[in-house]
Amino acid sequence: MLKNSWIGPYIKQNLGLFLVVIFLGVLTFSAGAALMFTSGHLISKSSLMPESIMAVYVASVGVRAFGILRSVSKYVERLNSHSLVLRILEKMRVRLYRLLEPQALLLKSRYRTGDILGMLADDIEHIQNFYLTTMLPAVISLFLYAGVIIALGFFSVPFAILILVLIGLLIFVLPGVSILYARGKNAYLKQGRNRLYSQFTDAVFGLSDWMFSGREKSLIEGYEKDEAALLKVETKQFHFVNWRDFFSQLIVGAMVILMVYWSTNEVTDGAFSGTLIAAFTLAIMSLGEAFVPVSSAISDKSLYKDSLDRLDKIEDKTLPSFEAEIEQKRTIETEHVTLQASNLSFQYNEKSPFVLKNFDFELRQGEKVAIIGRSGTGKSTFLKLIQGALLPSEGEVTLNGEKPADLGPQIPKIVSMLNQKAHLFSTTVFNNIRLGNQNATEEEVYAAAKKVQMHDFIMSMPNGYKTQMSEMGARFSGGERSRIALARILLQDTPIVILDEPTVGLDPITERELLHTIFETLEGKSVLWVTHHLVGAEKMNSVLFLEDGDILMKGTHAELMASQPRYKRLYELDRPIKL
Repeated sequence: MLKNSWIGPYIKQNLGLFLVVIFLGVLTFSAGAALMFTSGHLISKSSLMPESIMAVYVASVGVRAFGILRSVSKYVERLNSHSLVLRILEKMRVRLYRLLEPQALLLKSRYRTGDILGMLADDIEHIQNFYLTTMLPAVISLFLYAGVIIALGFFSVPFAILILVLIGLLIFVLPGVSILYARGKNAYLKQGRNRLYSQFTDAVFGLSDWMFSGREKSLIEGYEKDEAALLKVETKQFHFVNWRDFFSQLIVGAMVILMVYWSTNEVTDGAFSGTLIAAFTLAIMSLGEAFVPVSSAISDKSLYKDSLDRLDKIEDKTLPSFEAEIEQKRTIETEHVTLQASNLSFQYNEKSPFVLKNFDFELRQGEKVAIIGRSGTGKSTFLKLIQGALLPSEGEVTLNGEKPADLGPQIPKIVSMLNQKAHLFSTTVFNNIRLGNQNATEEEVYAAAKKVQMHDFIMSMPNGYKTQMSEMGARFSGGERSRIALARILLQDTPIVILDEPTVGLDPITERELLHTIFETLEGKSVLWVTHHLVGAEKMNSVLFLEDGDILMKGTHAELMASQPRYKRLYELDRPIKL
């Protein structure tokens, strides 16, 4: 496990801090044992009613010193261990993001939403716990184990060997038994929880479909059945843990009894004072706190393995590393890009109907083409094929002769999209706009905002470009959110811009103004406008009317108005406002 790329490299990068945390952990338990040792000695010495306070002065000072040392070292150890883990967690999350982000469009077609959420929220957290609750406690216990045996060896080698065997049961045998018992069950529970998480997530997203089909009861019953099966396994595992902890405490109790017996014999033989009987006994009881939790920590190994397997699968088989992917993917010239679809057909599976059938299309640099049709006619599917999120069943889509799936992270440099609902992030207006180009200067951000006619509005707010935006777009209308997203696209400066019904839900006046701004600011760029109505179609070089995956009508707006009565009727029904 330590050789895994999600474990080993982070240990090497932070080896110094790991050693500091281990030292502090050993110091904390050692100080605790020393505190109990001096306390036992002090209690025993005091019970003899010494004639002078000086007889217990050293022990009293030792109790205070070790008590303070234990508290301070424990605080510093917790501070450093959590700082260490948070540093590693930060790097892991950045690494995972870099794996997922370049092909974000592919994720939804390859993984269920619940799987991705589970990986982001669960797997990384499990690996974090490996360092904090498994590796560090186990290493610290080994150092203490060696220290205890060496210390007892100075007094009695046979007794040291006996304690070696008993502590070995706590940190080797019981953890081994726990791993054997929990290996399959932990994996089953974790995979079961992930499965329930995925089912629940998918059910939430598709709640309306379940209710519409009247199958919500079967959904709930199936979920409860799976949950009950997991609960049964969890109950068995809980009983095992209780018995294991019971035997652990028995072993600690046995060590305490043996320590009393051995120290009593040593006192009888005159090896040391009788006041040390309680001291040795309390010390071994304190050290038991370091050895008992090892079984519980080590038994979680299978959980980490499952998380590591999932992350390795993402990295090695599905999404190559960010840097390697950039080297492997092909590059194309981005000044002039021609988008072509040749004999393109697509179906989601062998039993489903074709969404697109023998679709031919061409968009040359600077052209504006509208694809019109009802919902479900293949418009959105075509957009996913352009971006490489889906692969054609037959035929191909190319950008300057290259397939989108082969271009990988270069796609955002070629194609940008203005969606129905522009996504805003919980940060400033300035940062939301500059997402299109992280290297953009303030002047370039201001220029983009001016082009989309948002600069004056932004400056009228008390905090100007530093105004905070929420992900829900509070304080901004639909048109204003779309304009901010358009400014972002201008900074992105791609040769092809896809408009995925950006005016849906806007009133006619706002729609007219936004379309005018879009067409004006995107002059010279290739525009692929997907819509379900005909407002603004007269601004296009060409209009395609899709129906059931086939091109029903094709031509300029004027040609279709003259030759296609259906098109003319639909255009008149939309009552477009002249732009």
